[in-house]
Amino acid sequence: MNERVPWKKMSITSCMVKPIIDQSFSPSYKYAVHQLKGICTPDVPSRLLQYQTATHDTCMAALTAAALQFTVRRQPAVLVAPAAPTPRELKRLSDVDDQEGLRLQVPFIMFYRRDTSTEDGRDPARVIRDAISKALVHYYPFAGRLRELEGRKLAVDCNGKGILFIEANADVCLEQFGDALHPPFPCFEELLFDVPGSSAILDAPLLLVQVTRLTCGAFVLAVRLNHTVADAPGLVRFLRAVAELARGAAVLTVQPVWLREILEARNPPRPSFAHREYDDGVIVPVQLKDDMEQVQRSFLFGPPEVAAIRARLPPHLRKSSSTFEIITGSLWKCRTMALSPDAEEETRLMFAVSAGQQGGKTRLRVPDGYYGNTIVYPVAISKAGELRARPVGYAVELVRKAKEQVNAEYAQSVADLMALRGRRPGFALGRHGFMVSDFTRLGFTDLDYGWGRPVYAPSAKGYIIASFLGPLTNSKGEDGVVVPMCLPGPAMDRFVEEMGKLVRLPVDVSAAKQPPGVLLPAKMSAL
Repeated sequence: MNERVPWKKMSITSCMVKPIIDQSFSPSYKYAVHQLKGICTPDVPSRLLQYQTATHDTCMAALTAAALQFTVRRQPAVLVAPAAPTPRELKRLSDVDDQEGLRLQVPFIMFYRRDTSTEDGRDPARVIRDAISKALVHYYPFAGRLRELEGRKLAVDCNGKGILFIEANADVCLEQFGDALHPPFPCFEELLFDVPGSSAILDAPLLLVQVTRLTCGAFVLAVRLNHTVADAPGLVRFLRAVAELARGAAVLTVQPVWLREILEARNPPRPSFAHREYDDGVIVPVQLKDDMEQVQRSFLFGPPEVAAIRARLPPHLRKSSSTFEIITGSLWKCRTMALSPDAEEETRLMFAVSAGQQGGKTRLRVPDGYYGNTIVYPVAISKAGELRARPVGYAVELVRKAKEQVNAEYAQSVADLMALRGRRPGFALGRHGFMVSDFTRLGFTDLDYGWGRPVYAPSAKGYIIASFLGPLTNSKGEDGVVVPMCLPGPAMDRFVEEMGKLVRLPVDVSAAKQPPGVLLPAKMSAL
């Protein structure tokens, strides 16, 4: 069942990416997206770039010489409702779902190749749209709208209105995006169009999905999620159901489970951890929005890069530290050096940890099919001067200690704190705080809608306060982790330099000032 959104009309947008000199960041470059028609904002900087992967013989890859141009033609947005009647009820979110820091929209993107083995003329937009409609019969709260109850408590009004769906075509081939797909992506905002009025947290669609066909038969699937209703693993559970139905399954392998009561506060609430991630006085709104004055680059950490950093760790960390801890600690240290806050200023790193996966025997027990937030955000804290001066092992150990706190009791303690403080505090990031989420093992790269697995998924971009670790396989078949970063231009140059030192490669400063968006082999692997 599809309903056209009445205030939308077809939009045609052409995008061209080409370099311009920006004297304010000289001798660096900025890039602009020039509008030909439609709604592309002029002079959008380097986050919208086409680039190619560096070889291990260079410190930084060259940008492709040719400008990437393509036109996106969008059909009117439609509401896709459940394919069959669903219960009309009010479902309260858990006290972990319902916190100020999760009242935001999170984007994801997946690229799919044309399936030459089955030339049956199937339309990916129609197949995925119909499968979403069927999946919403099982995941019917996603078709509802959020409401606030007493004390700003969030609940889903399961009214069956549906999710927002956009069908589009772009006159560009997958190969034109480059051999190694990674963020930032040219004209990303056209591949996941922000339908006016749709990004509100309350009384708005909880999911926005856009399928964009490319001229070569490939397509792009982009999704925007209201984070209060589900975390990234929960979104994967829903998309896995869509994928099964798209491939013709009659029943779902795993039925969804709501059961948000498992993460409601105890009576009376009794937080058992300090929860420095919610400290008063340093709480800032978490907004995943573009800043026109920032530079975006992605960094690839393959086995050689991780091994090089691991070799710098003290013996008690060298063998036992995880790849996540090593990369996240390195990002935190290099970012702090790049931004150069005052030595006595406190710098904070928050990162997402699933209480259902962390904690061993004491981990949170959730039923298979649960798609609510089980993610909590422990925080590592250090004086900026100490973080800059001490070896990378100091940062890695702080990350590890913060992560080791997380178990079932930690998640319950967060729920209790939300209820006890009433106003449901936001995240205490402070002035130079940074957040990291790990998408490498969530299953996005296994989602097959009938065209095979995606050639890239799922991180869409980095933000000035947040980044995401995603999986990436290079041309040699080696698995690595790609991390999009967003920083002011001069700080990005310094970040590139410091990361280069960390992985023991000499950094050519002039090379480090190549146009933003370049992929470094993080021998340097900035993508």
